[in-house]
Amino acid sequence: MEGQSVEELLAKAERDEAEKLQRITVHKELELEFDLGNLLASDRNPPTGLRRAGATPEAELQALARDNTQLLINQLWQLPTERVEEALVARLPEPTTRLPREKPVPRPRPLTRWQQFARLKGIRPKKKTNLVWDEVSGQWRRRWGYQRARDDTKEWLIEVPGGADPLEDQFAKRIQAKKERVAKNELNRLRNLARAHKMQVPSAAGLHPTGHQSKEELGRAMQVAKVSTASVGRFQERLPKEKTPRGSGKKRKFQPLFGDFAAEKKSQLELLRVMNSKKPQLDVTRATNKQMREEDQEEAAKRRKMSQKSKRKGGRQGPGGKRKGAPPSQGGKRNRALGGRMNSGPPPLGGKRKGGQHRGGKRRK
Repeated sequence: MEGQSVEELLAKAERDEAEKLQRITVHKELELEFDLGNLLASDRNPPTGLRRAGATPEAELQALARDNTQLLINQLWQLPTERVEEALVARLPEPTTRLPREKPVPRPRPLTRWQQFARLKGIRPKKKTNLVWDEVSGQWRRRWGYQRARDDTKEWLIEVPGGADPLEDQFAKRIQAKKERVAKNELNRLRNLARAHKMQVPSAAGLHPTGHQSKEELGRAMQVAKVSTASVGRFQERLPKEKTPRGSGKKRKFQPLFGDFAAEKKSQLELLRVMNSKKPQLDVTRATNKQMREEDQEEAAKRRKMSQKSKRKGGRQGPGGKRKGAPPSQGGKRNRALGGRMNSGPPPLGGKRKGGQHRGGKRRK
């Protein structure tokens, strides 16, 4: 009994060892291609097990993933190892597979205006050392920046130039010059960025640096200069023939969001009263102006009609066969508006004109 039990235990141990070896040993018809730098394993064997699985390939997929992962881990155990902070790590080789980029390759930075000029003229940049000798302090100091050599901002006395005002503050003048240089550099930087992005940087007053401005640009610059005062151009004098600029009307004023609640309540109630009223609200002033305007139009139409009638009467012939205020008739026909139609030539002696008039222009009784 005891011998059989020992033999059984040994057999069981052998079976367990064989199962362990079976778990870590995977046989493939085609060996996998490994890229240990990227922890990548490529399996080129045909998936015959997946074809046999049919509609439920989940178990086959899990087994295939497990076998390929086991092969990758076996390759990792063959790499040289080292201990880092009580941990055993493997040194991975350089990756051999080129993976695609997440983002596109950055474009080369466009050249600035000075770089383009230097390339055109063949100017090469000269390399300068960062440290220079400072004779005042007797040390090697930086060429630029903090604690630089020949730092003029640390001087407590500045000599007044020959042609300068003796009462002018040279310290303030130096600070103002530095601010202007910084602003100029910033403006050049923005211009370079706009040129790189193919954009146009508008000037402050709407003028071009070339000096050739159109009439509209000069007018826009003048308006900008006028409204740049503290009173927004309210007290600026106008030129003799200056036109009123367009779009300079009054701006709409809105009530504040938080303020007089009584005024807001009153306006809302007035709006509701007008909406709920059955009788429309009558504007007496507007209705009176409309009536007066219509009467004026009717009177003007009557006067126009009477003037046309008087013109027609004045166009008829007077005594002697002549029209009043007109040259003698040249024969032919005239328009109706000038006195009606008339036969060409003088009328007969004993005949009658159209309309019952004699030669003298009087009606027979």
